[in-house]
Amino acid sequence: MEPTLSQRSLCIAASQEGVSERPKNSNSGPEVNQYLKSIGLGPGYSWCMAFVYWCVNKAAAEMSIKNPLIKTGGVLRQWNETSCRKIPKTSRAVKPGDIFIMEFSKGRGHTGFVAKVEGSLVHTIEGNTNDDGSREGYEVAKRVRTISGMKGFIQLT
Repeated sequence: MEPTLSQRSLCIAASQEGVSERPKNSNSGPEVNQYLKSIGLGPGYSWCMAFVYWCVNKAAAEMSIKNPLIKTGGVLRQWNETSCRKIPKTSRAVKPGDIFIMEFSKGRGHTGFVAKVEGSLVHTIEGNTNDDGSREGYEVAKRVRTISGMKGFIQLT
């Protein structure tokens, strides 16, 4: 059975674990610049949404299908305008490969991929994070977050 777009995107995200900004805290570097370029931005911007878009875009290209995500670096814009299925944080339908959405003050957000759900915990792979789980980090890394901290989830169609 062929992997789904979600599964393939998650595998691509996992393959990027350990990628970091160069120099640190610059929102740039060879790989980070490629993530940003995929959404039409140059170096220096927050890149968590660019990382997600790049992974899904690469997976979609490998499958010869269209990327269903909106081409944006805006986490909340993606949430508000996506045509993909939105899953509330109270749902038991969240699965690996889904895209988590977090909302902070002043319209800021953070995003990445769900790797695994264990009760109220979500294991993630995300870009522009760091060892303390910041939304303004410097690397692609695995994190463990709480479902209660999420705004919701996007399921790729």
